[in-house]
Amino acid sequence: MEKFTTLTGIAAPMPLVNIDTDMIIPKQFLKTIKRSGLGKNLFDEMRYDQDGKEIADFVLNQPAYRNAQIIVAGDNFGCGSSREHAPWALLDFGIRAVISTSFADIFYNNCFKNGILPLVLPQEAVDILMDDARKGANARMTIDLEAQTVISSDGQVFAFEIDPSRKHTLLNGLDDIGLTMEKAPAIDRFETQMAQARPWV
Repeated sequence: MEKFTTLTGIAAPMPLVNIDTDMIIPKQFLKTIKRSGLGKNLFDEMRYDQDGKEIADFVLNQPAYRNAQIIVAGDNFGCGSSREHAPWALLDFGIRAVISTSFADIFYNNCFKNGILPLVLPQEAVDILMDDARKGANARMTIDLEAQTVISSDGQVFAFEIDPSRKHTLLNGLDDIGLTMEKAPAIDRFETQMAQARPWV
């Protein structure tokens, strides 16, 4: 998993509340178990019409936001069914962070397992960052995970809280397997001790 340290990028404004996982990646695209290739179907029903043509006024279809790496979203982002394909699709598109006032729990947890930072800020801060994102491609935000800050394009700084263990996983690019492998020496010692203490097992 790619490490998340400092990200400076274009932020796409998506003020809609209750963006659920079916909006992020519709159910017909859940047949695959591959993490790659889902980016083209991210927000599929909002990005394309029935003929598969791009809907011009959808934010990620606009030239300024085609390379967005951050989404500034409305409240309760990632609600709905628990599908890990949602963070897979975001990451495959190029989204590394989502800023909102709140997230659905399962989606929030899945983000950390896939190298995406779901960042919670107060409504006042999100409103300011939403306005900043509306400035387009020339307005780049910076997220510093080590310092736990978001810096707007005009230099306003917003501090955020994050669980230390989750921060550790992102900074070091560790998924669940990686976290387990960090404990490999302790596991080896335990197995050696058990083999000596209970050789019949």
